[in-house]
Amino acid sequence: MVDGIERPLDVLNNAKGKEVLIQLKNNKQMVGTLLAFDIHINIVLNNAKEIVDGENKRSLGLTFLRGDTIIFISPANVVK
Repeated sequence: MVDGIERPLDVLNNAKGKEVLIQLKNNKQMVGTLLAFDIHINIVLNNAKEIVDGENKRSLGLTFLRGDTIIFISPANVVK
């Protein structure tokens, strides 16, 4: 057990209010501040940006991502 993480959703709870990197099934990446999520891993990001080849492609602001489009979420050392 690392830093009180016992279940997968504990990782997301610890990442609330912090920047996360999200890989989507359509080969796009998003980075933004995690505001909220639910048990289906639907995600709400603030200041969301689409990342292409490690660089910001466009800013999207407040964004909702469906959980079934997400491959992974990384709460640490994200691209800026």
